[in-house]
Amino acid sequence: MKDTAALTPEEHARRTATQFDSRLHAALAPLTSGLSPVSLALAGMDWALHLATQPAQMARLATVAQQSALHWFSDTLNSRPEDEEDPRFQHPDWKKWPWAPVVHAYHETEAWWDDATRLRGMSPHHQDMTHFYARQWLDMLSPSNTGLWGNPEVRERTRLTLGTNLVNGWINALDSWRQQHGLAPVRPAEHEFRPGRDVAVTPGRVVHRNHLSELLQFSPTTPTVQREPVFIVPSWIMKYYILDLSPHNSFVKWLTDQGHTVFILSWRNPDESDALLGMEDYLHEGVFDNLAAIKALVPDCEAVHACGYCLGGTLLAIASAALARPDQIERADLLPALKTISLLAAETDFTEPGEMGVMIDESQVTLLEDMMAERGFLSGPQMGGAFQYLHSRELVWSQAQRALWLGESDQPNDLMAWNGDTTRMPAVMHSEYLRRCYLRNELAEGRFPVEGQAVSLADIRVPMFVVGTEKDHVSPWKSVYKIHRLADTEITFVLTSGGHNAGIVSEPGHPHRHYAMLTRPADGPWLPCDSWQAQAQPFDGSWWTAWHQWLSGHSSGGVPGRVPVEDPSLGPAPGHYVHQRYLD
Repeated sequence: MKDTAALTPEEHARRTATQFDSRLHAALAPLTSGLSPVSLALAGMDWALHLATQPAQMARLATVAQQSALHWFSDTLNSRPEDEEDPRFQHPDWKKWPWAPVVHAYHETEAWWDDATRLRGMSPHHQDMTHFYARQWLDMLSPSNTGLWGNPEVRERTRLTLGTNLVNGWINALDSWRQQHGLAPVRPAEHEFRPGRDVAVTPGRVVHRNHLSELLQFSPTTPTVQREPVFIVPSWIMKYYILDLSPHNSFVKWLTDQGHTVFILSWRNPDESDALLGMEDYLHEGVFDNLAAIKALVPDCEAVHACGYCLGGTLLAIASAALARPDQIERADLLPALKTISLLAAETDFTEPGEMGVMIDESQVTLLEDMMAERGFLSGPQMGGAFQYLHSRELVWSQAQRALWLGESDQPNDLMAWNGDTTRMPAVMHSEYLRRCYLRNELAEGRFPVEGQAVSLADIRVPMFVVGTEKDHVSPWKSVYKIHRLADTEITFVLTSGGHNAGIVSEPGHPHRHYAMLTRPADGPWLPCDSWQAQAQPFDGSWWTAWHQWLSGHSSGGVPGRVPVEDPSLGPAPGHYVHQRYLD
């Protein structure tokens, strides 16, 4: 960037105007909950213009609306309640008059808008946006959100408790407000699940630290361990201990109990001074530097089983492709080789990113950049709010009804505690990630630069174990599956029950778990998703056991258990970075 003194008058005027507009956008962003009004307007205009130029479609939709109204009127007169599967309307009174007709009309309206937002000729992105935001409005206007005035469940609870539920709801609202402002709650939670005390308690040590990450090594629990350690790269959007929750469901503890030496990254929560950290910094200080530390700490370590979860998996894929380039001979003396690569709910092709993609386009990314320019990062609550918005029915409106009107307090658990332990995203890194992955899909197209040279996943030659989850709205499994088209190596793909988090944290013994698995050999033929599902072998239980067997099959034997080196300046696990919290 040019020095201000070297700018021409025209360049100076352009920069000044850009800075003013950026600050204005950041100031107005809270009014639209951080959503780009331009993106919303363009999607709405695309829908309106296509509807206006399709008179036959307009007539059909009008006829459908008229028929729905007539059916509704007939059902109301005949008092025929519909079979209710919507969890918002499970209370028996919703099936009685006068609420049953309201619910029926609401569902008819949902079906009509689902049809009306799918117009021929609209851009796919605008079509998805229109459908998504129509659903958001309908979720907000649901009869279940009418509280004491129109929700029979709330009315019955108020009658039975003589209004105690409303008092408890007021306390819940007050505690929520106090928590947002860093104040102690009126009614503290019975159990807070703090890292190092209740979660993230697997014994181990911090064995390396740099500005961006801590490397944790966990103590062995078996006399011998596999020669190749497991090196895990979690997402930096949240704290690492999603993979080290309570002892009964800790991914890390389970791995150590199976005879693996486990290393995992704990990312630092960035502040204003880290605004200029980019993807290259996360590659070097997150992956390369810690791989070098593992080689220095474990002299007999010639190779590692590398594993990445979510965004950490995307980063690991980029790093693996960079390390697979022919020009990495000098680095090979400093880093252990990658014996295998495992990607858990991690995307490498972003052409179909699911519901996350609905919220990402050029205008939205520009608004996010303007918001981040004010403070140098995207705050944890802002990031958490985006995920809540994706599933507002369950994560906003249903929770609000239970907390405010029914007076129920969420019973905390380890996963909920982790979900509330958000971290920040540095401005430059977040911008690069959104633009290079979501907008330009550079990794899938072989254009993602590392150290000035584009990388290609086709260079990877080591076996891969890739996990997708059936109900994932962050990394849809069919998007995760596209790694088959990008890498020519042997790929074992697993599709497991559950969502983005619960599908991965799926310990053996957890009820109602299942998965399907199929291995494609190196240079094997492409199988479409449906064909893969038809051929994959189904299993009951946790995919963890299958992964352990796969790791063992790609390991080179056992060695005595490796005890982490104790360095008083680094301290025990879970380390220092996991405790970093900010009041944003």
